[in-house]
Amino acid sequence: MNYQAINLNEKFSKFNEHWSPKVIGEMNDYQLKLVKIQGDFVWHIHKDTDEVFFVIGGEMSILFRDGEVKLSEGEMFVIPKGVEYKTYAENECQAMIVEPRGVVNTGETCSELTAEDDVWI
Repeated sequence: MNYQAINLNEKFSKFNEHWSPKVIGEMNDYQLKLVKIQGDFVWHIHKDTDEVFFVIGGEMSILFRDGEVKLSEGEMFVIPKGVEYKTYAENECQAMIVEPRGVVNTGETCSELTAEDDVWI
């Protein structure tokens, strides 16, 4: 077995595109993904799963139809399944997402921001 730490800074340096989560590891049926976000995402829902956003660098907002959560570096939030939301970052934000394998980044919403799933870096 090859035991090796995953360096988040090194992984973030391997891609520049926004809204395109990259898998860096798996735990049981969950994937740990890195994503760079900037600007507005699309409103969407994940009906069958919660989703975790953990901010590694920068700041982001998670907007709900009835409120907003602002996250800074070192903060995280769990979005409950079945809740409509969209993410936003004025400046580039680096975050880790934890969600089950096979979850599409835009849920059931088809968009130009729908990313290819299961891309490893």
